[in-house]
Amino acid sequence: MDTLTPSDLEFLHRPLHGFLTVAGGQPRPVWFEATAEGTLQLFSEPDAPKVRRLHRDPHASIVVAAPVGERERWISVSGGVSFETDGAHDLAERLAARYWDLSDPARAADLKEILAAEQLRLVLHPEQVRRYEY
Repeated sequence: MDTLTPSDLEFLHRPLHGFLTVAGGQPRPVWFEATAEGTLQLFSEPDAPKVRRLHRDPHASIVVAAPVGERERWISVSGGVSFETDGAHDLAERLAARYWDLSDPARAADLKEILAAEQLRLVLHPEQVRRYEY
């Protein structure tokens, strides 16, 4: 099993978008959080198409790349996904604060809408990690 290195985790703690791919679906940009345990987690509504696909085949991959203007770097993580019923709203709050300016009333309202809906926490357990730095 491949694991995320401290350097990988430092990179993944930045507010970058990941592109999640599940079986039968197209890559989708997602917010994510790298955990101290070396997993990646995100949240989703339980009836989202990606969740339905993951119930059929609980494997996914995520690719995160450095933005334009920085040296080329990317990390690709693939592995099994578990579904957790706890912690999704807390995760959504942390990620919203990471990706949005919550002092903006529109963004604060967007977060309130997310928190009003049922959410599921998806945890990607790395089985294969690939990386590139130039």
